Amino acid sequence: MPKTAILIGATGLTGSQLLKQLLNDVRYSTVKVLHRRSAGTEHPKLDEHIINFDAPEEWKDLVRGDHLFSALGTTLRKAGSEDEQYKIDNTYQYEVAKAAAENGVKRYALVSTVGAKANSNNFYLRMKGELDESIEHLGFEYTAIFRPSFLDGDRKEFRLGEKIGIIFAKLLSWIPGIRKYRPIPAETVARAMISDLNNEQNLPQNIYEMDEIFKLG
Repeated sequence: MPKTAILIGATGLTGSQLLKQLLNDVRYSTVKVLHRRSAGTEHPKLDEHIINFDAPEEWKDLVRGDHLFSALGTTLRKAGSEDEQYKIDNTYQYEVAKAAAENGVKRYALVSTVGAKANSNNFYLRMKGELDESIEHLGFEYTAIFRPSFLDGDRKEFRLGEKIGIIFAKLLSWIPGIRKYRPIPAETVARAMISDLNNEQNLPQNIYEMDEIFKLG
């Protein structure tokens, strides 16, 4: 039976790949996208909703379907402060996941990051780790957390630091301790997420690190 996918973060690097692949996937009859601005995409399967993430009471009933894909995120520079970045990368994603679980969505996939840890001294890794831990207790039938390193692909925005990191990670990827930080194409991550949620044998939770994401994608 065709499924309904729900997607947040559709304008980002991984999210845009998820949107493209979900729209082309015959297993889904509807792709419901919730975001702050339009993705600029037209498709018969696309059900787009422009929402205010700060007002969950206005949109929580929209978070209904079969599979939820969460790829929302920003940079500290773009957010302007750690508080604002935390709100986008952690709070918004948690609130959407919470609404989905309450509305009976069964399966959930989240883009996290390599090294995510709730007790990390690094703000970014701690923020991601806290979200990873909090969504584990929402009661989905199946939860998948993906922890890629540098995401490779054509971004709409230029990130100098990330570009430099990708170059060095590629050059040093043969070193065992550095290997887990090697770049991964965003389309590979998206493909792995979709494949994994459609594997009905996966219960109740998996956390995928780099090598496993490459294998899935």
